[in-house]
Amino acid sequence: MATIETIRRDHDQSSSSGLRWFVRWLRRQLPTGLYARSLLIIIIPMVLLQAVVAAVFMERHWQMVTQRLSMATTRDIAAIIDIIQTYPQDADYTQVTRIANDKLDLSISIEPGGDLPPPRAKPFFSILDGILSDEIREQIDLPFWVDTVGDSKLVEIRVKLPDKVLRVFARRSQTYASNTQIFIFWMLGTSLVLIGIAVLFLRGQIRPIQALARAAESFGKGQRLENFLPRGADEVRRAGLAFILMRERIERQIEQRTAMLSGVSHDLRTVLTRFKLQLALVGDNPDLAGLNEDVEDMQSMLEGYMAFARGEAEEDVGKVTLSDIFDRLEADFTMHGKKLTYAIEGENTVAVRPNAFTRLVTNLASNARRYADTLKIDAKHSAKWLTLVFDDDGPGIPPAYRDDVFKPFFRLDEARNLDNSGTGLGLAIARDIARSHGGNVTLGDSPMGGLRATIRIPA
Repeated sequence: MATIETIRRDHDQSSSSGLRWFVRWLRRQLPTGLYARSLLIIIIPMVLLQAVVAAVFMERHWQMVTQRLSMATTRDIAAIIDIIQTYPQDADYTQVTRIANDKLDLSISIEPGGDLPPPRAKPFFSILDGILSDEIREQIDLPFWVDTVGDSKLVEIRVKLPDKVLRVFARRSQTYASNTQIFIFWMLGTSLVLIGIAVLFLRGQIRPIQALARAAESFGKGQRLENFLPRGADEVRRAGLAFILMRERIERQIEQRTAMLSGVSHDLRTVLTRFKLQLALVGDNPDLAGLNEDVEDMQSMLEGYMAFARGEAEEDVGKVTLSDIFDRLEADFTMHGKKLTYAIEGENTVAVRPNAFTRLVTNLASNARRYADTLKIDAKHSAKWLTLVFDDDGPGIPPAYRDDVFKPFFRLDEARNLDNSGTGLGLAIARDIARSHGGNVTLGDSPMGGLRATIRIPA
């Protein structure tokens, strides 16, 4: 009993895993866009409905009508055979030929002696061939030969009589439901028209959603889409209006924060300038050297705070050449006795906020120059993403601290940080700039033994 239960449980698990695999495979095959999925929602039920209707029509109407037409034609041929065999005929069968032609709309000829042609290969999808043969076999019960193949408007039937062969030509429409093609043509034509109307309608409904997605994506990259207006259905309009209000609230908060920090910066700079002026009036005094250094540190920290709060968000998007930035960094490394190499795959020019992006790359490169001897930069610019990978041979950052170093004011003195002033804002500024472009900065292990920093932003 336990063995049966185990087998049954294993079978159920196998069936369940197979079903899950099929569902995952089907999801991968289906389109992911809303426009394509909406079309499938319309097209698939329409195709299924037409397939069912066509199947029922073929099975019931087409086959039934063909059978009745073939039955009537076979009955006429059987009557002609009965006349020939029952009543004496003239030598050329003029009267029976006339009756068949005028009354039964059949063209016949009677050939004395002779044999039937060899059987022809039956077509694979011929309903007429099978039904007509069955009717002749049931009603006449004599050797026969049928030719229904081809696009001819006639069907040829030969019946072997005792001393002669009856040759009959009937119109295909007498034995076959020929209006089926017209039905299929109208069904498919109407479906194509309806699908065309659905495509036009859906395109008009999807465009406002696509415009909203572009506006949100542009705002996430720090760009501004000036001509965005909510359009489309009521739900899409409400979503667009909610996005506009959210964007305005975020921009007001950024402006208020920047204005507040600008005011604080102005006041602090005034005090620092007064300190510098007083120290300059005192002259060269060894006892005041430490105070001078403190003032410079305060100035540097103040600039760092402002850069972090500002985030370069007010800068417009422009074109930047990657090789120019890397060449300047390479010259800086050479001047400090360090080595930098780079490789660029794809387009050399990118659309970013130039100053912010340059600062992002320079921050990471300067950090590597400070703690490592060699830096390798691999840039890959694809159609959707720009990926910069910085690999150095420095001491690296322990994995436990790789998330913490992106927090503002977090310092890792025993390992490394990006800011000489000691504010702990270097990596926070770097990630803030990357995220303002719609991307991110991540840290990992470098194959060179040091730290790997990866910048990934939308192209």
